[in-house]
Amino acid sequence: MAASIREKQTAALKRMLNFNVPVVKSTTGEPVWKVLIYDRFGQDIISPLLSVKELRDMGVTLHLLLHSDRDAIPDVPAVYFVMPTEENVDRICQDLRTQLYESYYLNFISAISRSKLEDIASAALTANTVAHVSKVFDQYLNFITLEDDMFVLCNQNKELVSYRALNRSDITDTEMDTVMDTIVDSLFCFFVTLGAVPIIRCPRGNAAEMVAIKLDKKLRENLRDARNSLFTGDNLAAGQFSFQRPLLVLVDRNIDLATPLHHTWTYQALVHDVLDFHLNRVDLEESQALESSPAGARPKKKNKKSYDLTVSDRFWQKHKGSPFPEVAESVQQELESYRTQEDEVKRLKTIMGLEGEDEGAISMLSDNTAKLTSAVSSLPELLEKKRIIDMHTNVATAVLEHIKTRKLDVYFEYEEKLMSKSTLDKSLLDIISDPDAGTPEDKMRLFLIYYITSAQAPSETDLEQYKKALEDAGCNLAPLNYIKQWKAFAKMASAPASYGIGATKSKGLLSRVMNTGSQFVMEGVKNLVLKQQNLPVTRVLDNLMEVKSNPDTDEYRYFDPKMLRGNDSSVPRNKNPFQEAIVFVVGGGNYIEYQNLVDYIKTKQGKHILYGCTELFNATQFVKQLSQLGQK
Repeated sequence: MAASIREKQTAALKRMLNFNVPVVKSTTGEPVWKVLIYDRFGQDIISPLLSVKELRDMGVTLHLLLHSDRDAIPDVPAVYFVMPTEENVDRICQDLRTQLYESYYLNFISAISRSKLEDIASAALTANTVAHVSKVFDQYLNFITLEDDMFVLCNQNKELVSYRALNRSDITDTEMDTVMDTIVDSLFCFFVTLGAVPIIRCPRGNAAEMVAIKLDKKLRENLRDARNSLFTGDNLAAGQFSFQRPLLVLVDRNIDLATPLHHTWTYQALVHDVLDFHLNRVDLEESQALESSPAGARPKKKNKKSYDLTVSDRFWQKHKGSPFPEVAESVQQELESYRTQEDEVKRLKTIMGLEGEDEGAISMLSDNTAKLTSAVSSLPELLEKKRIIDMHTNVATAVLEHIKTRKLDVYFEYEEKLMSKSTLDKSLLDIISDPDAGTPEDKMRLFLIYYITSAQAPSETDLEQYKKALEDAGCNLAPLNYIKQWKAFAKMASAPASYGIGATKSKGLLSRVMNTGSQFVMEGVKNLVLKQQNLPVTRVLDNLMEVKSNPDTDEYRYFDPKMLRGNDSSVPRNKNPFQEAIVFVVGGGNYIEYQNLVDYIKTKQGKHILYGCTELFNATQFVKQLSQLGQK
C-alpha cells in the first residue's frame, strides 16, 4: 500500500512550503526563512497536519491570516496558501501594490480561474512587482484530512454543503448546482492528491448521484486534455496504489438517519458526541475545585483547555475505537506504569544526593552510573508520557461525567436494541418521562431512532402520547416533523434500511473492574461490550467492494471516467473484488460510521478503506439541522 492520504497531503504541503520543489535534506541544515500567509480554509487544512514546530522546521517564522493587518517585511519570501476567492485575490493585489514582501509564492487551494489570474497579473504590472511574483500554483488540496483514512470536505463554509442545504424543500436548481460544484471540486482535489482515478458507484435518484455525474465529467475532461492532465506521469508514479484502481462509493446521508443520532460507546465517537471536538482538537472546560474559594467569593471563571488528539498520540491511536470502559481501564494502567518509572528516577536522584539539582548538572557528572544516565535521558520521554496520560485522564473524566449525568449507557443499550429489533426490557415512554435520564435532546434522539427504525409507524394515539411526554420533558418537536415527512417519502421510495446491529452484551456493572485507587468511579455505568455488526453504509461498501450480488446495491450506477464513452450502465465491467475503496457520504458523516468501517476492514487482509464526508457533525448539530428542516 502506498502512502496514506494524510501522508500525501502533508508531503504536498511540505513541498509547497519548500517553494514547490521536492524537499531534500540539505547539509547546511538551515531552511530558508519565510512567511506563511493563509486564509481560514488554508488554516483548517494545515492545522490537523502540521504543528507549529513542524512549520518552524520548514523555515516558517510567521504564519498569518491573509485578512489580518500585516506589517511589511521587505527581505523575506512569502508563501500564500489561500482559496481563489474574489476578496482573497483583491487582498493579494493589495499586498503586491504595497510591496509587503521580497517575493511572492502564490498557492491556491483549488484551481484559480483565468480571469482572477489576469487580475493578479494586472495588479503586479501596475505596481511594477512582476519580478517579485515567483510562482503561482494550483495545489488541489481543497479537503481536510483528519486521520490516515478519513477526510472531510470543508469546515469554513460547511453550511453550504450541509445535510440541511441538500434537503431543503425550497432549494433552487442554481443553488443546488453551487452545492454540487463545491463538493465535486473538493473530491476532484482529493483524487488529484491521491493520484488515482476511481471507479464510481452510487445509488440512483439522490444527491449522491448528482455528485457522481459531475465528478465523472470533471475527471473525464481532465483525462482527455492530455497536455494538462493531472493524472499522468510524475503524479501517478508518486501515487501509484497498486495496479488496481480504487472504488469510490458515493452514498447519500438519507440511506441511514439513525446512526448520526445514535448514542455511542467508543472513545473517539463519544468525545465527538459529548465534548467540543473539532478538527482533531478537543476544548474542555476545567472545573475548578470548589473548596479553594473563600466563602462569599465569586465562583472562579472556568478555564478552557484545548488538547490535540493527533496521530502521534499512541494512546489515542490505540484506543480511539475501543469501548469507553476499556479506555478508562487503560488510562488507569498507563498511570500506574508511569508512577513506577517516576519513582525510579526520584530514587536514583536521591541516592546520589541530587534531588535539588537540575538535569544539566547531573549529566555533567562524569562518574554517574549508567543507570542514572538512562534515567536522565528518559526524562523527556517520561514527561511526554505523563502529558498524554494527564490529557486522556482529563478527557475521559469529562466524558464519564456526561455518561453518568445523562445515563448514556442506558440510551446506548436501548437504541442498539431498537436498531437490531430485539426485545426491549422497558418501555420507551418510561425513559422519555424519567426526569433523571438525559437531556431533552437525548430523549428526542432516542425517539427519532425509534421512529426511523420501526417497521410500522406508531398509531396516531400512541404518537400523541409520545409527543406529550416529549413536550413535558422539554423537547423541541421540530425534528420529528421533518423525520415524519422523510419517512413517508422514503417509504414510497424503498424499504427501510435494516440495521442488523447485534444486541450488546452487558457484562454487569463495572465496579469490580475499577480498583479503589482509580481516578474513574465507574459505579453504576454498565460495561457494555460491542459486537461487530455492519451499519448500512458498511454493508453497501461490502457488497460493492466484494462484488456481491444484493438487491440493495445491484441497481447502483457505475461510472468509469477512463472509458472513452461514458456509458450509463449499472453493469460493472470490473468483476474482481477491489483492494482499495473510498466511501463518501454526501450530506455529512460521523465517527460511528467511520469506526464501523475501520472495524470491518480489519477483518479483510490487505484491503484499505478511506471514509470521507461533506461535513462531520455530531448528533447535537444534526438534530439542529433536522429541526431547522422541520420548522418550515
